[in-house]
Amino acid sequence: MRILFTAVLLGVLLTMAYPTLASTPSVPEASPQFHDGKFRNPVPMHEHSLGEMARLWWSFTFDKPSGTVPAQPIPVRPLTREAVLAAPDNTLFRLGHSTMLIKLGGNFYLTDPVFSQRASPVQWAGPARFHAPPISIDELPPIRAVILSHDHYDHLDHAAIMALNAKTAVFLTPLGVGERLVKWGVDAAKVRQFDWWQGTEVDGVRLVATPAQHFSGRGLGDRNSTLWASWVILHKDLRVFFSGDTGYFKGFKDIGEKYGPFDVALLETGAYDKQWPDVHMQPEETLQAFLDLKGEWLVPVHNGTFDLGLHRWQEPFDRITALAEARGVRMATPEMGEALDLAQPQPGRRWWRGLE
Repeated sequence: MRILFTAVLLGVLLTMAYPTLASTPSVPEASPQFHDGKFRNPVPMHEHSLGEMARLWWSFTFDKPSGTVPAQPIPVRPLTREAVLAAPDNTLFRLGHSTMLIKLGGNFYLTDPVFSQRASPVQWAGPARFHAPPISIDELPPIRAVILSHDHYDHLDHAAIMALNAKTAVFLTPLGVGERLVKWGVDAAKVRQFDWWQGTEVDGVRLVATPAQHFSGRGLGDRNSTLWASWVILHKDLRVFFSGDTGYFKGFKDIGEKYGPFDVALLETGAYDKQWPDVHMQPEETLQAFLDLKGEWLVPVHNGTFDLGLHRWQEPFDRITALAEARGVRMATPEMGEALDLAQPQPGRRWWRGLE
């Protein structure tokens, strides 16, 4: 069973590393990111050899370090629809991993919604949640827009999209990802797709798809057939950055120059490893990205929900906390389900400390 679990996990990570024998979505070939039938990063990424793949498989199957999964429940603050509706504007609720519920202008915006038990192509195997979502999809209020960064299983959850379809007005995606949604049954009129530096306005909220250094794919035949992106979210005087998944790259400085300074930067900090350095950031790189973005408050995300790496589950929190304290960077670490005031953030407690 462990070998089966690991095989599915590697399928998740390495669609993350290698690309369903699915048809490739048609995409606008005019995109500067699209070359020779694939989307590309400006800087070539490291491609794993078969030997490196075998070593990764061995590590995940037989040499997984202890502590990658919590030995006891992590704290979760249950949410109700009434509590969410009563929250003031500029409130963020962290629901897990990279799923954030944000209230702006009286409406709700949801990033990378993953509500399934496993971040996996199947629900009988693969990385299981450390905690239940603080609120169910049924309990969520109407969603003005779902904001998607890319199509990996820990960011694009088919079951969640189908459940959200009836209560979501608009789905905002990078190029190609929207076509997946349409094939799944989402009305094409509700889907808006963007290349880097393109965006739209939804009820006074400006949303811009910005560059990221990553890759895409949900199976063995569709690697980089869709684009990946980070997102800039602007409402009145509030500026929020959502990284999605990304390695460190010079694009953070470009985004900071064009749209910064950011009141809050939601930055990937987790599932990193020196064996895949191009597509996920080490905590030191997360901090540098935050500085490049000219951020005011850092919120580390992409952690605390799924076992997708070879580090202790608490390590991303511990490392980024130490780095931020050393540089005098203000950082907020809300518990799952805890409200965070984006206009006046508070650090919150270091809730992971003392847990096994």
